[in-house]
Amino acid sequence: MLDYVPSFTQLVSELNKLPGIGPKTAQRLAYYILNSPEQYSQGLSKAMHEMHLKVRKCEQCFALTENDNLCHFCEDTKRNDSLLCIVEQPSDISRLEFSGAFRGRYHVLHGVISPLDGVGPEDLTTQALIHRIDLSLKTEETAIKEVILALDADLEGDTTVLYLAKILKERGIKISRIAHGIPIGGDIDYVDHRTLGRALENRVDV
Repeated sequence: MLDYVPSFTQLVSELNKLPGIGPKTAQRLAYYILNSPEQYSQGLSKAMHEMHLKVRKCEQCFALTENDNLCHFCEDTKRNDSLLCIVEQPSDISRLEFSGAFRGRYHVLHGVISPLDGVGPEDLTTQALIHRIDLSLKTEETAIKEVILALDADLEGDTTVLYLAKILKERGIKISRIAHGIPIGGDIDYVDHRTLGRALENRVDV
């Protein structure tokens, strides 16, 4: 590290704090910024500053938005109110939207239950989710009839699914989870045993 150039070292240190960015990658990024025109670093700084000023969480689904109250998805009157898809992070919504297979509503947990990391249901938006569903059930027109759990197929995701399923089934709502298994174009020879097991469990009629 260039300890004799404090400002450069500080930038590397800050970039290294980003998820998935190791020391070497942080240093390469810092060199790129340093060697770019000054307008680039100014634009980058301005973009980050404006993001912190403008971006907030939607009051209903907790997706990211620059609107005062509700996000683009919650304001869209053409979406199916009876379907609610629960995701871990706002970025998951983009992936689901890109698939074009879902036109319902969303709810972002902003994490998953992870006892080892000290993250419990109270640290997520689960209470807001329960309140939202209970409120919808008061009238048939706005009732949420199915909740789709679009969470990762790992230990934390499974734990969160079990927790939410238990609570929501008490309210008589249909609970489903996105299928997990062999991806399209995948080769069974290279699929791990856990994924293969899920594929067998989620098999469909032909």
